[in-house]
Amino acid sequence: MDQNNKIERKLTLMHVVAIGLAYMSPMAVFDTFGIASDVSSGHVPAAYIVVFIAILFTALSYGKLVRQFPNAGSVYTYTRNIINPYLGVIVGWVTFIAYIALPMINALLADIYLSAGFPGIPGWVWIVGLIAIISFLNIFGVRIAASVNMLLVVFQALVGIIFTILTIRSIINGPESFIAIGDIFPSGEEFSGLFGAAALLALSFIGFDAITTLSEDTVKPKKTIPKAILLVAGIGGVFFFSVTYFMQSLYPDVSIFNDIEGASPEIAMMIGGNLFLSFFLAGALFSVFASGLAAQLSASRLLYAMGRDGVLPKKFFGKLHPKYNSPVNNILLVGLLSLSAIFLSLEAATSLINVGAFTAFSFVNLCVIINFFRHQGPRTLGYTISSLIFPAIGLAFVVYLWANLDIFSIIAGIVWALLGVIYLAFTTDFFKKEPPQIAFDELEA
Repeated sequence: MDQNNKIERKLTLMHVVAIGLAYMSPMAVFDTFGIASDVSSGHVPAAYIVVFIAILFTALSYGKLVRQFPNAGSVYTYTRNIINPYLGVIVGWVTFIAYIALPMINALLADIYLSAGFPGIPGWVWIVGLIAIISFLNIFGVRIAASVNMLLVVFQALVGIIFTILTIRSIINGPESFIAIGDIFPSGEEFSGLFGAAALLALSFIGFDAITTLSEDTVKPKKTIPKAILLVAGIGGVFFFSVTYFMQSLYPDVSIFNDIEGASPEIAMMIGGNLFLSFFLAGALFSVFASGLAAQLSASRLLYAMGRDGVLPKKFFGKLHPKYNSPVNNILLVGLLSLSAIFLSLEAATSLINVGAFTAFSFVNLCVIINFFRHQGPRTLGYTISSLIFPAIGLAFVVYLWANLDIFSIIAGIVWALLGVIYLAFTTDFFKKEPPQIAFDELEA
């Protein structure tokens, strides 16, 4: 491999965790609380426990595979090498739709937040402005983007801590009481709503899989990335449960709010007044910015891996800037594609994320299961549990998520996948040639 076209390893564990948490967008816990509480009949903390346990099995599958393939391609790389090269390209193609949709969602959210404060300015200005800034930062290198994300994540954590303190104060001084441990989980017919809310909240944990695209940017990726995956999932799980436990204790019935989908600003106003509401909205805006920065970074790395392999035109997608050591062409392309947010609704962009994320989760678990059956050594009880039972549980939960998708998401996924099949057929002379493949020993740390 040309050493001048090789990504430099600059990221430490702290950097990778910060990017994963930024991608996860911790402030989203406030945006989803109202609707999740309504669906779960007031058991949001329990829904987060369920989804954390379920998603943890998929996180463990990612950890296994990144040790085997410390490569920027993530699920694209795993699928093409373990299952089939053609299928790997299609899976990478479908997964990419999630990486490109998240910057769109963040741009749309920035429009919503800022247009409320500055109604005289056209919404497209905020969308273009956000995408331009995150593209600029990502061009100048992954270390700068990671450092900015660390600051933004710390600010979001500070907002969450103050929010929790104010909520606890309101509970102590008011008529409500803390939820008893035995009452966290519902009983009887309410269990169906609990799993419905868990499906709704599953994408809160999407950040842990995005960081696998940073394997080539990371020092000692075989050790660092698996640790980061579990840390991101664990920190997110503790944060989401803690915040919603106190929110649910203070507001067991969200029907009191004017808009359950936008309950969090009302709660912020009630517990902290106008000053805290301003601080809270700043945190929400920073969350959108940090998540968009991380999403564009991950998308550019996935395109770089496919371009370097020759699946996409190598001269464009597989090229690194000689000074900044970043895939500038891919960053700019992702930025341009993200501008389509001007013409999309928030619901449509969310549907695209669902399709891409669930595809990635499904094939990561499948790859670990297939690896188990191909394993030539002894299949001990521990190996069977970690390499067959755990990924099977993870896959079962993802199948449940697929079953809860709306028809628009399914159609969008099928159409996008068909476009990928057509492209692959064209570039491989109707599947007579295998897609090119890079030698992974050249990527070892």
